Formats: sequence, structure tokens, C-alpha cells
Amino acid sequence: MKPHEPTPVKLICGVLYSDSDRLSQARALLEQRFGPVDWKSKDFSFDITDYYEPEMGAPIIRLFYSFRDLVNPKELPRIKLECNEIEDRLALHGRRKVNLDPGYLDYDKLVLASAKYACHKIYLDLGIYADITMMYSKGRFNPMRWCFPDFKSGLYEETFLHIRARYKGQVRKMQ
Repeated sequence: MKPHEPTPVKLICGVLYSDSDRLSQARALLEQRFGPVDWKSKDFSFDITDYYEPEMGAPIIRLFYSFRDLVNPKELPRIKLECNEIEDRLALHGRRKVNLDPGYLDYDKLVLASAKYACHKIYLDLGIYADITMMYSKGRFNPMRWCFPDFKSGLYEETFLHIRARYKGQVRKMQ
């Protein structure tokens, strides 16, 4: 089989925030760089850990955005670095009030970008790794054993199924 370009993927961004004004600014900056948000999840209380509270304060809310424009998965390192720049720009006295975790979803998986090495992560470029977080099988997303506890909880299942359905519709229109 000869190599070929990958099917474009659905860009998503997992967001943790503790300041709604900074969240609004983050969304505007994300849309400037990556195109319009085509769907926003409901807000989820992020209380599974207090890891981020010293930096972000409390309460912390989790939500997910998906973006209208499909992307080539090779763009993930650049996207992660741009999200880091947005976080830094919106920080207050050096403390983030918005945490942006970009990734993508395709037919079979949810991949998050990470700047942290681990044995299961695949190096991409620019200091960024691909972290396969969930695999789709038999109508549901199954968490990998190393993924974050909130992803393992099943709390976001409907969100990812909804985004996957949007993605499938977009790919069908491309064919």
C-alpha cells in the first residue's frame, strides 16, 4: 500500500476554567486561530481532583468545544503550542484561569496533545506528543487505562458521541 494523506479530523478543545470572562476571551482567540466553534458541550463541574485549584482557584468547570473546520492531524503540535500561548496571554499574575487541551476525534479515537512524555505517547513534533485517550468501539468511547479519571468516569460519553456524529456527517459531505 502506498502512503497517502490522512482523512481530516475533528478538532476539539477540552477547557478547564475558573473565570468566565477569560473563558469568553479564550473562545474568541480560539476561533480567530482555528475557525468557528460548531458545538459547545454543557458545563461539567470539575471536582474529581484539586490539582488545578492552587493555580486556577475554585470552582473549576470543564467543557468541550468542537470546531467547524476539519484539520490534518499533523497540525496538532502547532495547535497545542498556540493554545499554550492563549493560556499565557489570559493568565492573571502568572496563574492560568483557562486551561486549553486541544486534540482531535476521528472515527476510531480521541487523541489529546501533550507536552509531557510517557511510554504510551507518540512524539509528533515541536515537543508535542499524541496521547490516545479513548478508543471508539461498539457504539461507545472506551477510556485507555492511562487516561485522566474524569475521562474514565463516562461523564463525557454523550459529548464525544455527539462530536463523532458531527464529524461523520462532515466526512460524508466531503466524499
